Amino acid sequence: MTTTEHFDILIIGSGTAGLTLALHMAEQARVAVISKGQLDEGASLYAQGGISVVLDKTDSIQSHIDDTLRAGAGLCNEKAVRYTVEHARENIEWLIDQGVSFTRDGMTAETYHLTQEGGHSHRRIIHSADATGREVETTLLAKARAHANISLFPYHIGIDLITSNKQLKQSPNRALGCYVLDIKNDETKTFLAPVTVLATGGAGKVYLYTSNPDVSTGDGIAMGWRAGCRVANMEFVQFHPTCLFHPKAKSFLISEALRGEGAKLLLADGERFMPRFHPQAELAPRDVVARAIDHEMKRLGDDCVYLDISDKPATFIKSHFPTIYKRCLDYGIDMTREPVPVVPAAHYTCGGIMTDLHGRTDIPGLYAIGETAHTGLHGANRMASNSLLECLVFARAAADDIKQQTLKPVSANIPSWDASQVEPAKEAISITHNWDELRRFMWDYVGIVRSTHRLNKARQRLMLLKQEISDYYAQHHISSDLLELRNLADVAELIISSALMRKESRGLHYILDYPQADNSQPPQETIINPRIQDHAA
Repeated sequence: MTTTEHFDILIIGSGTAGLTLALHMAEQARVAVISKGQLDEGASLYAQGGISVVLDKTDSIQSHIDDTLRAGAGLCNEKAVRYTVEHARENIEWLIDQGVSFTRDGMTAETYHLTQEGGHSHRRIIHSADATGREVETTLLAKARAHANISLFPYHIGIDLITSNKQLKQSPNRALGCYVLDIKNDETKTFLAPVTVLATGGAGKVYLYTSNPDVSTGDGIAMGWRAGCRVANMEFVQFHPTCLFHPKAKSFLISEALRGEGAKLLLADGERFMPRFHPQAELAPRDVVARAIDHEMKRLGDDCVYLDISDKPATFIKSHFPTIYKRCLDYGIDMTREPVPVVPAAHYTCGGIMTDLHGRTDIPGLYAIGETAHTGLHGANRMASNSLLECLVFARAAADDIKQQTLKPVSANIPSWDASQVEPAKEAISITHNWDELRRFMWDYVGIVRSTHRLNKARQRLMLLKQEISDYYAQHHISSDLLELRNLADVAELIISSALMRKESRGLHYILDYPQADNSQPPQETIINPRIQDHAA
């Protein structure tokens, strides 16, 4: 018999977005937060740079808006940008009230140290040394653990959303909860709630090289799309220019804040190359820097380039970048004396489930926030340190919207998860092989620089792979690895389809067949309409 859990709000994902919403709602609702790994494991935990907010007197709201619009290459929703920027300060103040400790300016304890990152025209990045995400995530998680109205479920992964159309064959459609796999107990549960929130982060693990943790497999985007939500702008995958290149290092990000503080990108012979590619050199938008590095690596046949901040005093480096300094030292690299080897890696999913300014999706009762959502803030390229800000602002916006509703318990007779027609898998090699193949051809054919030929090759192989995954899913008991593979395959299809639809190069999408932006008409979002699928076992 499947266990059924009833809550007022079900939040799938325990990063900054999910925990922020939970804490805003906890005084008036019973909230469940599920996480497929440890509660603090996710992209939020590893965010180094900080959060963009206008605090300096020489800065302005309009300047932050203009910088964001410029980085977004004509595809930002200006209303979403203005809403986010105008609500930044109050959300930072809320974090401080929760106990988040940001780095103070050395000259006075009354002001916070602000840094500058690519695309920003002012210093407006508030941070906690070089581990802002860890400080925010651990602080919010401690608050959530202590709240009686918040129930936390680690090692629980969503399988599929429950909707009235799909499970009850009733209209109008509405989200009713989610089927969930309890990984440790190998038990399928039914979580029911009048409000369900997708906050599962991005999908960096669809690529072979990524700065994202292992949990970033696009679960929320895939579940929302399968349930009937529109998805937009999935071709815009941000590749962070500088991840540590070392055989034993896994997904370790070298923060853009280093370049903000003067670090230079060098070739193996010590030549600085970024001034050849952009007037802002190392402070150019991330897509420009990533493509420049990719170009130089391919031109020279090199495995990496180098990031050098060793001309700064050692005390400055150690105090501003203690986490990065220590990690590099663990691998025998002393960044106070020598350059750090770096490569680009998939970093941020700019597209996602389409939402309005309240986080509402196409399905009533279903919200999407954080990297899972497409709010229109990022356009064709996310500006540095706008991501955690988006998590905070739209989690609060969703909470404000939910507070206006009467949350009636789900009383419908929802069918339990049916696994009676499947059998245990005898081996897992199929999952492992397909996982590796998917990530490699996505890297080779759908990476930083694309072509129509490569994209079509990727799509052909993906269709065969998806059929194998579908057959395996229909015949065997589910596991977390199988669910993640299935979600990654869906996300890969969305990325490839979106990339083929865009007949121009814009922002993060660079395609050799159309190397210029098409400015003959206003740029349009790439929207993929929902494909509702019945995946009941």
